Amino acid sequence: MPHISIATWNINSVRVRADHIARFVSEHQPDVLCLQEIKCRNEEFPSKAFSSMGLRYVNVIGQKGSHGVAIASKHPLQVIQAPTLCPRSEARVAAVAAKGITIHNLYVPAGGEEPDPVGNDKFAHKLEVLARMKAHYAAAPKGRPTLLVGDLNIAPGEHDVWSHKQLLNVVSHTPVETEGLEAVRAAGDFVDVARALKPDPEKLYSWWSYRGDWKTANRGRRLDHIWATPGLAERCDRIEFIGAPRGWDRPSDHIPVMARFSI
Repeated sequence: MPHISIATWNINSVRVRADHIARFVSEHQPDVLCLQEIKCRNEEFPSKAFSSMGLRYVNVIGQKGSHGVAIASKHPLQVIQAPTLCPRSEARVAAVAAKGITIHNLYVPAGGEEPDPVGNDKFAHKLEVLARMKAHYAAAPKGRPTLLVGDLNIAPGEHDVWSHKQLLNVVSHTPVETEGLEAVRAAGDFVDVARALKPDPEKLYSWWSYRGDWKTANRGRRLDHIWATPGLAERCDRIEFIGAPRGWDRPSDHIPVMARFSI
């Protein structure tokens, strides 16, 4: 049976880490690669390098110096209308169709340091994006095979962080964020395929801070997600958290997450 593999990765600068991407693509052969935080304008995106990797089709939503998302694929992409989720019009959403699957690639704001929407406008911004996500996916037509992937900057469950108790008041794992993200998931009737295939209490992480020895401490969080509509989720037979790139020279603080679906 034919399959399609979808990977998501916050690359933290596509030009700085183009060699990391090439190595990952060579070793794991994703059909579609969704990137966040590409940190370049559309015309600066290294499309030729992606073409040489076999990812000839690209959809880039760039921005100077920060943010930015891109989708690169072995298969032709149909660019579709992306939902308006960011009130600041930052480059945080890309939307395409590939092989009959709608793919939304999202980069949710990190939210700053303090989980206080009154005193921290970055956190207020994050909560507004979550509210817009909930409204959009609640109203969206159901039935079409759809993936929502990306750096959602929230570790939703107790086993998605190194210490649930110690991180309850830390941005990315506060109750207002985790409950907000769950409301988005429920509104869109999405399945979190990582937890469908790797249920609790297995620890799953996709991000480790640059501070200290990340590998020894292993204080990770699962910030990067692949969600699927129910019929598509039933066709997911594999999901991988590919940790090796976190140990490469000058790495992103995120690792790739890749899922495979029968088509």
